[in-house]
Amino acid sequence: MPKKVYAGAKLRELRQRLNMSQAVYAQHLGVSIPYLSQMENNNRPVSTTVVLALAQEFGFDVTELQSGDEARLVGDMREALADPIFAGPTPPLADLRLAASNAPALARAFLELHTAYRQTHESLASLDEALGREDSQLSPSPWEEVRDFFHYCDNYIDAVDHAAERFATKADGDIDGAARRALAESGVRVVHYDDGAIRHYDPQTHVLSLSTKSTPATQRFQLLLQVALIKQDKLLEATLDLARFQSPQARGIAKVGLANYFAGAAMMPYRAFLAAAQETRHDLERLADQFGASLEQVAHRLSTLQRPSAKGIPFFFVRVDPAGTITKRHSATKLQFARFGGACPLWNVHSAFETPGRWLRQLAQTPDGVRYFCLARDVSKPGGAWGIPTRRYAIGLGCEVKHASALVYADHMMVEHAAAFVPIGISCRICERNACPHRSVPPLASQLRVDPNERGMLPYQLE
Repeated sequence: MPKKVYAGAKLRELRQRLNMSQAVYAQHLGVSIPYLSQMENNNRPVSTTVVLALAQEFGFDVTELQSGDEARLVGDMREALADPIFAGPTPPLADLRLAASNAPALARAFLELHTAYRQTHESLASLDEALGREDSQLSPSPWEEVRDFFHYCDNYIDAVDHAAERFATKADGDIDGAARRALAESGVRVVHYDDGAIRHYDPQTHVLSLSTKSTPATQRFQLLLQVALIKQDKLLEATLDLARFQSPQARGIAKVGLANYFAGAAMMPYRAFLAAAQETRHDLERLADQFGASLEQVAHRLSTLQRPSAKGIPFFFVRVDPAGTITKRHSATKLQFARFGGACPLWNVHSAFETPGRWLRQLAQTPDGVRYFCLARDVSKPGGAWGIPTRRYAIGLGCEVKHASALVYADHMMVEHAAAFVPIGISCRICERNACPHRSVPPLASQLRVDPNERGMLPYQLE
């Protein structure tokens, strides 16, 4: 029996985007106004007739009706509610799902409010350092604002992606030459030097300097990034206008992020890269060799293949430093990463540092019952000279196990055996597993029982 789809917020959002009244919208969908109203309020599931009409009348990608926005909002709200500031009973999961599906704007407002509270609390904790300074002020974190922008866009920016693909098509296989010609048309001279930053552009002299210590893939990426900042400035600014960031700092960070996006999409143009990924069964090393990219660039690009008309596998992508801090993250799957605190230590991405140069494979299951295939590997970025430390990271890439057959890395894995899956969570504060030996703090929603006469894996028991 097919699963019923409740997508009232999506239906309402499309109608408002088309600037239609309920009467006109209902006529196009072939339903009555009361029936449409019930669907928009999630009192009825979206009917097959409406699904077909959405595709035929409006060209709407019906797979978006089951997009991950609701799951992301629920995961983010659960983690926010794990903050000790919420001392009362945690709202049941059903209520959170109801809020995410029926009132997503309210759910996002709650998350923004909690984020603002946290930032203010952290600022007040160090207020003594700012006393007496005229320029001291409390301001929101631009990093989290930009992160959430890409997070809720599925890390896919359609206009920028298409522009990068057009650029790559005109390059006809010579992406480096095309980038240099594009910069030369704008009066930019490219030079190479041994020291300094990876990339430096002087707007006064129009000289772009690239470090020779960077790998060819990095130099190519930086060339294309500069092309985006100069030749695609109007497109980037228009995209930023739509995002409506709250601070100039967030807008600046997002602009660099969009330029990075263009560079990756130009190196690995959507349709060609998607076809190659499917043909190689997502072999990252073969893809890196074919497109002249690094493993990290390939893994990140795989996580962006969410074009409505030609979606790839929904991947999650993450980069972790040796301290366990997540420095890059995106998920087109139901898996959400910890917004606050460290990630689950049972996840294989943390073990990648122990086995340099090797791919680690893992079957994992989250507390909601969803099973994943996870891939991890260490990535080293040498400093280029004696005394300059090597930067070490681990990258993680994964998807729901139902897609495992499309990945060469998942061959011979015991995907049909429940015992083969490692139980992982998002963060200890919202993980519901009672017997985890790696638990660092108790879950917020559980009652603790301490028995001085008994000690198990934990110094307390969960009820």
